[in-house]
Amino acid sequence: MNELFSVLSGLDWSPLRISLKTGAAATFFCFFLGIFTAYKVMDMKPGKRAVIDGILTLPMVLPPTVAGFFLLLIFSKRRSIGIFLWETFDIKVVQSWLGCVIAAMVIAFPLMYRNARAAFELVDQNLIYAGRTLGMSEWEIFWRVIMPTAKPGIAGGTILTFARALGEYGATSMLAGNIPGKTATVSQRIAMVIQDQDYLTAGVWVAVVLFIAFMAVFAINIITGSSGKIRR
Repeated sequence: MNELFSVLSGLDWSPLRISLKTGAAATFFCFFLGIFTAYKVMDMKPGKRAVIDGILTLPMVLPPTVAGFFLLLIFSKRRSIGIFLWETFDIKVVQSWLGCVIAAMVIAFPLMYRNARAAFELVDQNLIYAGRTLGMSEWEIFWRVIMPTAKPGIAGGTILTFARALGEYGATSMLAGNIPGKTATVSQRIAMVIQDQDYLTAGVWVAVVLFIAFMAVFAINIITGSSGKIRR
């Protein structure tokens, strides 16, 4: 027990701060981008929709290291986009906190997109037709009819997106590296202390991640009204 208290007193909490900040930023952008793309994809023709949907969902099935490899190729200062960002806006993506956010966004985006699209598809079309009959614009129908009806699914997707962005490891390591106090996240910290055979410190970080994951699942159940009880 004394050893545990010693670990807790000397623990550097910067990886948790970086992970929470990264997760919040990635979720913010994924929220609006996921809702926008989900709504637009639904209006596409079936063939085009299948292709676009496959591209947007691809990061969900790819190994994170593969996604990180492509991100590294895109944003490296030896590539066109990386050179443009660096020379024009003085923006560095590789081995920076911005790299953490971009990597987390790419990996977590499919969760927001898929949940938003599923929620939109469950909206009763009669409600949309009724809104049009009442003279509401498409913008008003979206915010006053579709979004409130799809709220549970979108809220659940937002929480899952945050949880996934918070725990991202592979793509983040490839793009942002593992710089202490700058890009070192909780997942990276766990991997490092296990390599050093410091299992007590690793256990503390695992307990923190488990608590956050449990709270995320609990929040989803509360929002969606899933109590786990069988109604008779």
